[in-house]
Amino acid sequence: MASGGTAYPSRVPRTHAIAAALSLVDADDVPPVDVAGRLLSLRRMGKTSFAHLDDGSGRIQLFLNANELGEAAYRHALELLDVGDLISAGGPLFRTKTGEPSVRVHRWTMAAKALRPLPEKWHGLQDPELRFRQRYLDLIANAAVRGRFRARAAIVRALRRVLDGRGFLEVETPTLQPLHGGGAAHPFVTQYAALDQPYYLRIADELYLKRLLVGGFDRVYEICKDFRNEGIDTSHSPEFTMLEAYQAYADLSDMLELTETLVAEAARAVGGDTRVRFGEELLDFTPPWRRVTYRDALLAAAGVDLYDSAGSSTEALRTAAARHHVTIAPQASRAKILDELMKRLVEPTFVQPTQLTRHPYETTPLAKRAADDARFVDRFEPFVLGIELGNAYAELNDPLDQRARMEEQARALATGEADAHPLDEDFLRALEHGMPPAGGMGLGIDRLTMVLTGTPNIREVILFPQLRSHA
Repeated sequence: MASGGTAYPSRVPRTHAIAAALSLVDADDVPPVDVAGRLLSLRRMGKTSFAHLDDGSGRIQLFLNANELGEAAYRHALELLDVGDLISAGGPLFRTKTGEPSVRVHRWTMAAKALRPLPEKWHGLQDPELRFRQRYLDLIANAAVRGRFRARAAIVRALRRVLDGRGFLEVETPTLQPLHGGGAAHPFVTQYAALDQPYYLRIADELYLKRLLVGGFDRVYEICKDFRNEGIDTSHSPEFTMLEAYQAYADLSDMLELTETLVAEAARAVGGDTRVRFGEELLDFTPPWRRVTYRDALLAAAGVDLYDSAGSSTEALRTAAARHHVTIAPQASRAKILDELMKRLVEPTFVQPTQLTRHPYETTPLAKRAADDARFVDRFEPFVLGIELGNAYAELNDPLDQRARMEEQARALATGEADAHPLDEDFLRALEHGMPPAGGMGLGIDRLTMVLTGTPNIREVILFPQLRSHA
């Protein structure tokens, strides 16, 4: 658009991404290129002006000269162009006297005129409220943010590559479910008009993936959005992304190996190494990780011994919580008290990658009991920097035991424990047809991305986090 034309054409010349053009600057006999992107600067200097163009792959300088473009086209460019506009610019590649890669502009076309200016000092955009509400400005202003989301995509690719390579089948299960299940959480509720009944946004996809094990798929996984109508903080978002994988004829040791391999390969995909720098900490994700039993961790932190029936009674746990200034709701079950003690006293101590193993059975209604002690289940949770990255266990496939535990959870739900597990008759019916022994695991993609990119806030790794509406 040297003169006239539309400010919003259907197509503009573009022969190279800027990164590709930059790689050719010093090559011999390179034909002229056309690049396109957003103007990030424009310095008008008489007969010669300089600009910088960015297309997400890289940034290159534009050299605009009245003699090269022609007086009329040059004047037109200076009149029409503003920082923020999207344009195409074409001409030979060269280096300036200072060595900066540049395009000697012989032609230019408006790709899209920006009607709003970029924020004041947009190149240093720091206001979190503005950055999260208008993520597109954050992505324009901060190359590191674009890099973080490229890293997230690399993490997901690495997880899929490992699972696909081991014969897992990627599947899709319902987001809207007639019962919420597969975790301990408060659900979002909606109304399904066509069926005239309430439905729930899933809190997990576990129970549907297990139905697929019953149906004959031996290895399945899903990467999906889950929704939990709970609090927001630096490591919790009510809408989050999870990987869940289930393998028939596998046990807890298989899940330990799989989980640690997945995280190690994700780390390599981001930084080329299983060691990751997070602030002052050098985290080492090389398998095998440190293992700590639930009993040993709680005994060390709170003085509660789960092998002592009197010392680990519900009342004893309440006393221990009070002693350590851990607030417990009056109606909280033993499982809930244990969970609060662990969250407050134990989990923050897991800085290096750590597997918390051998949980009390009442904390995990969907896991198989330990063969050597029915008070515990075959479960582990991976932690790093005090953050729970996921969950895994040997899956409970005894339908009678599962029914008894779901009935216990349903009683807790009826007495006010909002995140207790509901009784799911359809899932129990599936188990009664026979589910093979299996291992299952889940990884939080958002938290994993936080850890592997050195990011302390979960909103920084979610492209469009939910925020309170302006008044």
